[in-house]
Amino acid sequence: MVKPAPMSIARALFSAVAWAVQPLVRRKLRRRALAEPGYGVAVPERFGHYQPADLGCEGRGRWVWIHSVSLGETRAAAILLKALRERMPAMRLLLTHSTATGREEGGKLLHEGDLQVWLPWDSLGATRRFVSQFRPAVGVLMETEVWPNLIAVCANAGVPLALANARLNAKSEAGALRVGLLSRPAYGALAAVWAQTEADARRLRNVGARVDAVLGNLKFDVRPDAAQIAQAGQWRAALSRPVLLFASSREGEEAMFIDALKALGDAAAAVQWLLVPRHPQRFDEVESMLGQAGFAVSRRSRWGAMPPEQSGAIWLGDSLGEMPLYYGLASAALMGGSFAPFGGQNLIEALACDCPVILGPHTFNFSQASDQALQAGAALAVEDMSTGLSQALGWVARPDRLRAAVQCSRQLVQANRGAAVATAKAIQALMNAP
Repeated sequence: MVKPAPMSIARALFSAVAWAVQPLVRRKLRRRALAEPGYGVAVPERFGHYQPADLGCEGRGRWVWIHSVSLGETRAAAILLKALRERMPAMRLLLTHSTATGREEGGKLLHEGDLQVWLPWDSLGATRRFVSQFRPAVGVLMETEVWPNLIAVCANAGVPLALANARLNAKSEAGALRVGLLSRPAYGALAAVWAQTEADARRLRNVGARVDAVLGNLKFDVRPDAAQIAQAGQWRAALSRPVLLFASSREGEEAMFIDALKALGDAAAAVQWLLVPRHPQRFDEVESMLGQAGFAVSRRSRWGAMPPEQSGAIWLGDSLGEMPLYYGLASAALMGGSFAPFGGQNLIEALACDCPVILGPHTFNFSQASDQALQAGAALAVEDMSTGLSQALGWVARPDRLRAAVQCSRQLVQANRGAAVATAKAIQALMNAP
C-alpha cells in the first residue's frame, strides 16, 4: 500500500479555496451552457460524482486514461491514440476533458468499451472520488494540465501520471515560479514528463519537473483527413480565384481583419477571403460584424455542392472538424491568436495540409514550431494585420514563391514526425514499470 504524502500548507490552502468556490464554478457552468449547451451535460461529473455508481468499475486497474482539456489537446490526443492502439489493440480508453469543444471532438475517438467523462474540479474530495472510481492503470495529461490535488491523489493511490507533449512557455514558467510552494511539488510528483522541445524541458525542470525525455511535438504526426483534402482540391480547381484564409481568429482580431481588408480597397478582390473563428459560439457574432462592415457573408453551413463565388463576399467557416478542408482550400493562411496577445494557435495542421502560414507578433504558445516554420521558409512573420494581408496577397501574386513555401511546409512536417510512436512506447513502459 502506498503511504500518502503529507499535505503541504500551500496545498491545504489551495484545497480549501477549491472547495469553497464550487458554487461559483456551478454558476459559471450554467452561464456557459446558455451559449454552449455542452457545458450543461453531466455536471455532477465535474465534482467527482459519476452515475450510475458503478460506472467504470469494470475497467478498474486497466483504464488507459488520457486527459485532453480542450479542442487542440484532443486533436493531439487523437494522434497519440492511434499509435497507442497499434501497440495495445485491447486497451480500454478513459478520456476526460474540461471544455465542451474538447468533449465533442473526443467523442469521435471512442471505441467499444471506452469511456468519456469530465475531469473533476481540483478539489480534494472530487479528485479522490475520480481516482477511486476508475483506478487507471496509467494517466496521461496532455501538454500543460497540471493540477495539484489530482497529481497528489494519483501519487498517493499509486496511479502513474505523466505529462505528455509537454510544453511550458516563459509566461507560464514565471507564473509557476510565483506559486512555487504549490506548483513545484505538483510538477515533482508526476511519474514522467515528456517535453516537446529542449527549451520546454529546461523551463519544466526549472519549475520542479523531472523531464524524462524530449520526444518532439505530437502535432507533427498529424495526418489530415483525406476525404476533406480531396474535396478541397476539387473545389479549389473549380474556383476562379485563389482563397486566402484567416484561421482560428480570436476576439478583437476580426475587427483588425475588417479594417485591414477595407484599407486594401480593390486589391482585396483579387482573392476569395475565408474567415474561420476559433470558437463556435462566436460564429453569429462574427457574421454580424462582417455584415455591419458592409460585407456579404456566405456561411459554410449554407453551401451547396460548391462554395458560392460572389464578388465582395466573405466566406465564414462555421463548422467543427473541417480545418483540413479549409486549409486545403486556401493558398495560404493567416494564423489567428497571433495578431492579438493570445499566443497563437497550432500552425502545424496548416503546414501538413500544404498551406504555408503568416504569423502575427504573438506566438508564445507555439514559439518553437513557429521558429521552425520561419527558419524553414514555411511561414512569414509580420507585425500587424495590414502587413499580413499584404504578404498573403504577395504570395498569391508570386506562384514561384508560394510553391517554394508549400515545399518547405512538406519538408518541415516530414522531418519532425515520430513523436507519437515514441510517446506510445514511453506510456507502455510506464504502465509496465515495477
